[in-house]
Amino acid sequence: MSTPENISRTEFKIRELEEKNQQALVGGGSDRIAKHKVGGRLTARERLEILLDPGSFVEMDRMVTHRSTNFGLGDNHIPGDGVITGYGRINGKLTYAYSQDFTVFGGSMSRTQANKILKVMNMAIKNGAPIVGLNDSGGARIQEGVEALAGYADIFLRNTLASGVIPQISAIMGPCAGGAVYSPSITDFIFMVKNTSYMFVTGPDVIKTVTHEEVTKDQLGGALTHNQKSGVAHFATDDDKHCLLMIRELLNFLPSNNLDDAPLFKTTDSPDRIDESLNTFIPDSSKKPYDMLEIVKTIVDEGYFLEVHQHFAKNIIVGFARFNGRSVGIVANQPQVLAGCLNIQASVKAARFVRFCDAFNIPIVTLVDVPGFLPGTDQEWNGIITHGAKLLFAYAEATVPKVTLITRKDYGGAYCVMSSKHLRGDVNFAFPTAEIAVMGADGAVNIIFRDAIKKAKDPVAEKAKLTSDYEEKFANPYVAAELGYIDEVIEPAMSRKRIIQALEMLRNKRDTNPPKKHGNIPL
Repeated sequence: MSTPENISRTEFKIRELEEKNQQALVGGGSDRIAKHKVGGRLTARERLEILLDPGSFVEMDRMVTHRSTNFGLGDNHIPGDGVITGYGRINGKLTYAYSQDFTVFGGSMSRTQANKILKVMNMAIKNGAPIVGLNDSGGARIQEGVEALAGYADIFLRNTLASGVIPQISAIMGPCAGGAVYSPSITDFIFMVKNTSYMFVTGPDVIKTVTHEEVTKDQLGGALTHNQKSGVAHFATDDDKHCLLMIRELLNFLPSNNLDDAPLFKTTDSPDRIDESLNTFIPDSSKKPYDMLEIVKTIVDEGYFLEVHQHFAKNIIVGFARFNGRSVGIVANQPQVLAGCLNIQASVKAARFVRFCDAFNIPIVTLVDVPGFLPGTDQEWNGIITHGAKLLFAYAEATVPKVTLITRKDYGGAYCVMSSKHLRGDVNFAFPTAEIAVMGADGAVNIIFRDAIKKAKDPVAEKAKLTSDYEEKFANPYVAAELGYIDEVIEPAMSRKRIIQALEMLRNKRDTNPPKKHGNIPL
């Protein structure tokens, strides 16, 4: 095309560039965008604008198009090929991101789309920065066949290589089905949007054909399903904007890579703050529940706790908080649910969280009130031994600073598992109300003194006396303290101050595991 006589060649080329950019910016066109936004969904570009600091996004590969000529694709090229990739900043920190555009070929994965995603993933790994993937795709581009599948597999490999090196965040903001689900599942945290996002390996139609079950997409793989039942997702958000803002908030607690320290923020909350309410918080009866979240919020900076996996395995609490400005990971038994017992779901939930914190140099604070592992044939037949060992393995392997506070019960194997001194716990505290023993007094007396109780003139009175004697000897933290397994029995009101002192003391901690390729965690 020749240059018009009334403008310079440079001006003509700039106009040409503007036209090409405009073509890329409209994606699949106004009609498809309007249809996409029904129900409050944002476009791929709008999502990036909310996720990243204003004006910080730099797009890469805007002009890329697919190379397929199969089934009429050769006559249909849209710049960008269904994904927007690039980098920007989140709260000032370099972050790479990609956002699939459902208005372009349904956001389907092509060979060239995969190449675009791989490019920013590689740059994120090289530059030590988090990567955020905004998933909204109908799956593999069927017209491309194995090339699309190869693109997925290449992404899975990068996810695996990046694991434990940089934080990887996935947001499911529309459909995510078939092979597409495996990339998010390898990443560190998955966000889902209620009512508009879903994940599943096989959809409702296939399930109906094969198993004759009838189920909706939302029931099968919606946000609440994966937050409450499967535990696949970590956060359920109200809408697209809420999802993106929550990702920004999570990244505030994380370092950019595995060589950085946990982030440090300014705080006005005194490290010497003492809260007398904790002195009367633990119920007198060891059988009475209480809300461990209240203790967590009382002792952390500004009472702010970002809970992870809030809707899944509620008998254990995990999430991020700050002590004297520095990020920490919190793991805590929840006596309000299943008495705080460890079961399969809780063990897996906590083990994954502990391993994440250890990978990214985030100290772990553990609050313990655990009567043991949940009994039952369902637990045993589904592998509580193996799954419980995951949590044990995670704590034992972790080399970050580990501070433990026992508030009440700490029985049996669960005592060992919950960041005990024997698993390289650095500082282990206990309240005076702590009960550290093989099991509760009632069960222990039934085993130890079974014959004596049977022979007694008054079995009820004899059992009561023996139970009282057992409680006096073992239902306290002092035997463990005498052995050095508890470093200090503290007044509950002093919890925040003592934990901060311990974390400050451990700031330069260095610990290593024996040289090896990797351990073989019980999977």
